[in-house]
Amino acid sequence: MAGMVRVLLMAALLISAAACSLPGPSGEELTMGQQLEGLLFWEQDEREERFPIMHELFPSHEVARGSRVNALPAGRLLVPDWGDATTVADYMDAHHIAGVMILQDGRVRLREFAPGVDENTHWTSFSVAKSITALLLGAALEQGHVGSMDDRLVDYVPELAEGAYADVNVRQLLTMTSGVRWNEDYEDAESDVAQMYMQPCADDEAHILTYMKTLPAAHAPGEHWNYSTGETDLLGILVQRATGRTLADYLSETIWKPYGMAADGAWLADECDDSNIGGSGLSATLADYARLGQFVLDGARIDGRPVVDSDWLADATRVIQPLDGPDQGYGYLWWVDADGGYSATGIFGQLIYIDPARRLVIAQMAAWPRATSDELTAARAAFIAAVRRAVDAG
Repeated sequence: MAGMVRVLLMAALLISAAACSLPGPSGEELTMGQQLEGLLFWEQDEREERFPIMHELFPSHEVARGSRVNALPAGRLLVPDWGDATTVADYMDAHHIAGVMILQDGRVRLREFAPGVDENTHWTSFSVAKSITALLLGAALEQGHVGSMDDRLVDYVPELAEGAYADVNVRQLLTMTSGVRWNEDYEDAESDVAQMYMQPCADDEAHILTYMKTLPAAHAPGEHWNYSTGETDLLGILVQRATGRTLADYLSETIWKPYGMAADGAWLADECDDSNIGGSGLSATLADYARLGQFVLDGARIDGRPVVDSDWLADATRVIQPLDGPDQGYGYLWWVDADGGYSATGIFGQLIYIDPARRLVIAQMAAWPRATSDELTAARAAFIAAVRRAVDAG
């Protein structure tokens, strides 16, 4: 009976997801891609209900764990200091935070969950997955599956040879400097990021390939930075073509099993060709997100063996592309602060933050009421500052 109830619940959720997606042509059943695009416009209760079960609502591949578990021992409790009466509970309640975990020197100094969320809850990562895809590209370079950062993208994805990506190389894709036109406005239903999966499948080709190969150039390659989820999906296709594995399998093989993640993860798959979506779609538990941060903090090494080259990782987590603001830049799909901290961030509040100087990792799962805003990102920055202030106070 319980299994039947679960099936009926999932069917109801899928119907509801379709109902609140961006509309397709009149009378046409919405594709999974169209339903996936609709999440940008879900209501708050829908986000909080569905972010933990994205891998059940949409096609996905398992990121299998192994028999080894990398323990996270308890450390001394850390109480973040906002400099006023604000508490962690206040911060979580005000901003729809599902869970936060703080590691220092690999020890858990804080772990808090919202009601209904616990250590077994899986949560979607959105653009945090971009930074993980970048790590997998680094692993593919280390293992020789990808020859060079200067290789042309079309050497791995020849479908792009006739368009604006013909002369774009791996480095330019990884730094979002392809020069190809792209609009990443999450609140504009006509933006590229809201349209990239909307068309029906074409000849078993990934949604993103069908969409991206027609885009025009706006700048010469290497001259202009422009944030593009579509290009990180292309990076995911490159890694999968080069390694002959899905991102889920390659992540499991290179990091998840050998490093000792405690739970299986999941990674959303394109309905058209069953490839994983490089720019989003990874789901994991809060503790395993924290472990990913610790893995990077420790040099992306497992038992002393580098998963990615140390020089490449240093480049990935330094400012390669300065941005408009004075305090932040971009590396290889990692956001980098002027003080040396760096982070993987996702819309609606997802975060893996790493502070090498303080040996600190912060993981956060959230369902912000908007994809992003100055107010919400400022609140997240204030939380990080409160943690760092408490660490410095001893």
